Amino acid sequence: MPLYGCNCYRCELARLDINKCRGPASALLDLGDKRYLIDAGKMDIAEQFPPDTLNGIFLTHFHPDHVQGLFHLRWGVGRQIPVYCPPDKQGCADLLKHPGILDFQILNEHELFKLDGLEVTPLPLIHSKPTFGYLFNDTNHRIAYLTDTRNLPARTEFTLRTTLLDLMIIDTTEPPEVDNNNHNSLDISLSIHERVGANRTVLTHIGHDLDTWLSERHDCLPKGVEAGYDSYTVSL
Repeated sequence: MPLYGCNCYRCELARLDINKCRGPASALLDLGDKRYLIDAGKMDIAEQFPPDTLNGIFLTHFHPDHVQGLFHLRWGVGRQIPVYCPPDKQGCADLLKHPGILDFQILNEHELFKLDGLEVTPLPLIHSKPTFGYLFNDTNHRIAYLTDTRNLPARTEFTLRTTLLDLMIIDTTEPPEVDNNNHNSLDISLSIHERVGANRTVLTHIGHDLDTWLSERHDCLPKGVEAGYDSYTVSL
């Protein structure tokens, strides 16, 4: 948001108010002394994170809207930046062939590893490219970040159902009953919320049509479910 060429009231509002805009879906995991970016679609990563202030990047997949910020970052100098990602030999353009300061580390699905006091489990999702969601556990909290996907593979759902999630952040691109082979509609995400039993669910990757749909239906989301927005912050 705003959508190029669209003059609907939501797009016009976004052109007037930056707080109504929606950029590429991403998140920052702030552990206090460590910071990890989840996806890199924003183009100003180098400006947001001066050298040595970003400890690593988790990529869900290699579609451009999730990696395009890396094309500038890779030609930097200094310390390498770990980039954790699913196995995808194609990657995006020549990122894997010419990584520069990016240290791509290929992960295996469902294979837990430890990082700065976190247990991280890559969870396969259903998308047109190899895609991982991530389950982050520490001694007190359990967070799942799940985008891009249309519903969940059975084993991924089982893992989440048996985890007692404090927070689930999930791809919700379309309004209810809109069929999209690569992304959840709202009704699919709400069904996952119920099945998984997360204490709190935040919708992300919200598209133009869902943004407009939600704006016309205040208080339509059930308790425990919220629509995310740019600069949305959750503290645990």
